[in-house]
Amino acid sequence: MHLSFTHPYLHLAEKHPWLAFRPVLRVETLTFLFCAYFALMCNGAFWRDALAGRPALAPDTWLFALSVAVGIAAVHAFVLLVVLNRWTVKPLLAVLMVTTGMATYFSQRYQVYFDTSMIRNVMRTDVREASDLLTPDLLLHLLLLSGLPLGLLWRVDILSQPLFRAAWQRLCWMIGAALIAVAAILLVFQDFSALMRNQKALRHLIAPGNFIVSTVKVLAAESARPEGPKTSVGVDAKTGRSWKSRTKPAVLVVVVGETARAANWGLNGYLRQTTPELAKHGVYNFSDVTSCGTNTEVSVPCLFSPFGRHEYDEDQIRQHESLLHVFQHANFNVIWRDNQSGCKGVCSSIETEQLNLEKDATLCDDEGCLDEILLKGLDQRIQATQGSLVVVLHQLGNHGPAYFKRYPSSQRHYQPTCDTVELGRCSHGQIVNSYDNAIRYTDHFLAKAIDMLAAQSSHDAALVYVSDHGESLGESGIFLHGLPRAIAPSEQTHVPMVMWLSSAFTRSFGLDTSCLRAQQHKPLTHDNLFHTLLGMLDIQTAAYEQGYDFAAQCRR
Repeated sequence: MHLSFTHPYLHLAEKHPWLAFRPVLRVETLTFLFCAYFALMCNGAFWRDALAGRPALAPDTWLFALSVAVGIAAVHAFVLLVVLNRWTVKPLLAVLMVTTGMATYFSQRYQVYFDTSMIRNVMRTDVREASDLLTPDLLLHLLLLSGLPLGLLWRVDILSQPLFRAAWQRLCWMIGAALIAVAAILLVFQDFSALMRNQKALRHLIAPGNFIVSTVKVLAAESARPEGPKTSVGVDAKTGRSWKSRTKPAVLVVVVGETARAANWGLNGYLRQTTPELAKHGVYNFSDVTSCGTNTEVSVPCLFSPFGRHEYDEDQIRQHESLLHVFQHANFNVIWRDNQSGCKGVCSSIETEQLNLEKDATLCDDEGCLDEILLKGLDQRIQATQGSLVVVLHQLGNHGPAYFKRYPSSQRHYQPTCDTVELGRCSHGQIVNSYDNAIRYTDHFLAKAIDMLAAQSSHDAALVYVSDHGESLGESGIFLHGLPRAIAPSEQTHVPMVMWLSSAFTRSFGLDTSCLRAQQHKPLTHDNLFHTLLGMLDIQTAAYEQGYDFAAQCRR
């Protein structure tokens, strides 16, 4: 008996011949097609900025756009042809198409620039943070932008050729791509060079080259970084004369805020009093503070580094110990408590508690914890510590775009709120309401921490709060944060900072409170924190620079 089986697909192909169509293309042809698609369809944010102010119907505008598009496509093709072959072309182009689609979404929706700091931010973002960005709108964008190219990629058969002929033809194609790129840019060189010179950040909008180049730079820098312990900072640190007459140890709580901007900080004169509890605690509010960077990955290491922004060197910052190690060298106990994605290298070899993984029915759910988890058990820890103590509390704060998840229902003061991560579906007012509610929760959290410190009697206590960077809420069409600092708006770099000192702390360290009040409106930066905290706690070390200590003149 003879059995035969025909796959259902063959019947479909007989009825619809186009289903059986499988074009045979060279690797080079397929690469050029994809690069042309990238240049024309995946660079909306770049074209928006590059063509801004140019008359839409002018021949010069069309010549400029066409020449730059051809140049972008040819440059990408030249680079990709170095690594693509008949075995790698499909998987690599598929991955590149999907990642380019994602990059395009964030560039167009939130004005994200994929420079090295943003790539580092992406690489160190944990799953919980990333999940807030994986939205139905993103999936729809990927389907519309990447669906057709991926379908073509699946249908194509790759032409097979003898090795020598393939290598020779590949060389010719690469030379041709280079010549096309040069010729296209030379046609509009004056305009193009002026554009890239005056708007240097634009290169971080050209996909997929933006994230490819930045990723390669980051990986190269990481691999070149020496292994082993970090270079020591402040090993000579010791306590000064004021410690000889002390009757109690000291505790300093440093709260590193997340994504809080000064413009919405009630104590700074914002139209809403978003900090009512702090206003009742007599804190020192510093209204003109500039952050080191526009994202956590840059700002947090810089904030605790002696190099700071004034001597900014990313490699040096990451290879050296931080302010926390200087405290440790001075025989302080140091603890880092985290409700976010880690300390970015600042707390290496420092005792660390990752509290966003806690199981607490009142403060946590499957997606994470509210910031009050950082205070859980802290009072007992302070009282159980015999010597002086520095505690860093790293908040989740106003981390976007899920502002509505950053506060409990009791802090839902401003309504209606934006209760989705799809900010494009909310009005500006709803976004601001959710953001301001999260600020009010930070106000409540800080007030609760101050009350705890004021109630204990084992240590002379102080608290300093500063946000790592700010946030854009749709001003000029910009959302979230992370723009290159050179072009970032003040909403992303102007941050709140407050200080609370117990009366016992000010007396024992000889601090003049009226003098501190006089410093509140002076321009300050993250660079001041390293040296001011050392000075406040009377720690003597060669790493200390008095010029950056804004409280130096206030100590008797």
